[in-house]
Amino acid sequence: MQNSKVVIVGTGFVGMSYAYALVNQGTVEELVLIDINHDKAEGEAMDLNHGLAFAPRKMNIRAGDYSECKDAGLVVITAGVNQKEGETRTHLLNRNAGIVKSVVKEIMASGFDGILLVASNPVDILAYVAWKESGLDKSRVIGSGTSLDTARLRYEVSRIINIDTRNVHAYILGEHGDSEFVCWSSANVGAKSISDVINTMDEISFNDLDKIYVKVKDAAYEIIKRKKATYWGIGMALVRITSAIFNNENSIIPISVLNSGEYDCETDIYIGLPAVLNRDGVHHIVRLNLNADETIKLKNSATILRNNLASIDY
Repeated sequence: MQNSKVVIVGTGFVGMSYAYALVNQGTVEELVLIDINHDKAEGEAMDLNHGLAFAPRKMNIRAGDYSECKDAGLVVITAGVNQKEGETRTHLLNRNAGIVKSVVKEIMASGFDGILLVASNPVDILAYVAWKESGLDKSRVIGSGTSLDTARLRYEVSRIINIDTRNVHAYILGEHGDSEFVCWSSANVGAKSISDVINTMDEISFNDLDKIYVKVKDAAYEIIKRKKATYWGIGMALVRITSAIFNNENSIIPISVLNSGEYDCETDIYIGLPAVLNRDGVHHIVRLNLNADETIKLKNSATILRNNLASIDY
């Protein structure tokens, strides 16, 4: 791994779930925690360090300030206010856009020249804000996008057909939010198309597909209703993205990236699309052959994101 130093900005539930997963998986060599409440960041670093005897590798974990970003390979922004029960991700927009602007300004002032990963919601909008404010190339500013939604989709399919989640290959695309959709036309299980799976297995029917989609789309709302926030799943999704970058994997992960015409929808927006990730960031966006219905849904999602950006003068 090259320059495997991660800086996390924000030590709330998401930031610390990510940090905890990084330690447990031994993903990086160096981890720095930044928070507006420096005492909290110090306490979290102490707590994690006390578990290193049980971790798979040696790590340097500490609290720091924005000067630590200068030589970081990856800075992950998790700072922001939490989504309230019944609140859509887009309602978070005005509250979190200002936070991301100020954070990115501090990051770039350090001389940072690595990859910027945004996890704060609404992630597609805030990833775009981070890209614009940073001045970095589009390949080096990404959002967590629909990586977690896709993991939820794979879980729901695997639960019904009783096949390992890792053998389910399907994507949620579009906004990380209410207009996201399943790209069923490209979905497969162990190289069998989803339609072939349905035709050859009693456990699943075509009627289940809409039910699966609704469960995935509403998952965050259902979790928030029960425990006020979601964080474990996104923490692990962020580690998967981190591993793809530092291990130079060229792995395909659905993340929030800039659409520059790769897909037939609004351009100059960040939106959830499958992208090849390596140590340089986004190598390229994978172009899937969407069917007519999926194309309409992607255009709708992109239009929503464009309108949201316009509402904050971007």
